[in-house]
Amino acid sequence: MFDGHIALYRSLPKRVKIIEVGPRDGLQSEAGNVPTTTKVDLVNRLARAGFANVESASFVSPKWVPQMADGLAVMRGIERIPGTIYSALTPNMRGYENAREANVDEIVIFSSASEAFAQRNVNGSIAESIERFVPVAKAAKDAGLRLRGGISCCFGCPYQGEVPLSAVQDVVARLADLGCDEIDLADTIGVGTAGQVAFVVENVARQFPLDRLAGHFHDTYGQGLSNILAAMQIGMHIFHSSVAGLGGCPYAKGATGNVATEDILYLMAGLGIETGIDLDAVVQAGDFISQALGKNNAARAGRALLARAH
Repeated sequence: MFDGHIALYRSLPKRVKIIEVGPRDGLQSEAGNVPTTTKVDLVNRLARAGFANVESASFVSPKWVPQMADGLAVMRGIERIPGTIYSALTPNMRGYENAREANVDEIVIFSSASEAFAQRNVNGSIAESIERFVPVAKAAKDAGLRLRGGISCCFGCPYQGEVPLSAVQDVVARLADLGCDEIDLADTIGVGTAGQVAFVVENVARQFPLDRLAGHFHDTYGQGLSNILAAMQIGMHIFHSSVAGLGGCPYAKGATGNVATEDILYLMAGLGIETGIDLDAVVQAGDFISQALGKNNAARAGRALLARAH
């Protein structure tokens, strides 16, 4: 890290929380079968690398997301590290009951800021999706579980295009009313730009605590890291990432994976921002899952560090 930081960087957070979503959001779009043992190994590697939160499974209908059908087996197979939050996506009460059986630490519910996307993603309107989450949220809070809400298409939609700020704010308010501990603002198709991100985050932070808002950025147009930097300048300090840049969106053609975890960690190290995560261990985890899937590693920093090591 250099000493001559310009004023732009003086207001950045000293520490950020990175939520690793590769085992769930990253793998759910894989067409070929990913063995349960591979998923378990990946979750274990990431937890050992120091992530405070690993999104590990999804209890949605196997009909819609067959790759996630083994969620219970994955959760039963992992080696739980004390202090690590293991999260799972739960779209309804049946999913919640399965998540409880799997002993998850955090329930994740999800909606969209775009009506058009909601119809294709959850087969219903935004209002209908929120209504389905009412009993899930109550059950989670009654059980003392963390509750996190995700909002797709906060910065653009593949079907309706522009998504107005008011639509994002409306869903944030609805999820806040359900008692969400954190709310994720997702750029599902990776079309957001730094100025837009700063504008949305700054305005949403007026209705929901900024320290409980998270950024979930995809890197389709190569804007992921700049969007994270823009959000940090507003004060956001929770971000999602996917090891080796895994992922995409089954309902958004052309959307690439989340910003690669390795790339975010390299950025944070360069800025002197603490994460508590071992970059080298994540690089190895990214290499492991890329080889296991037989695909190219999409993490630029990961590839560079692996090449340097050899």
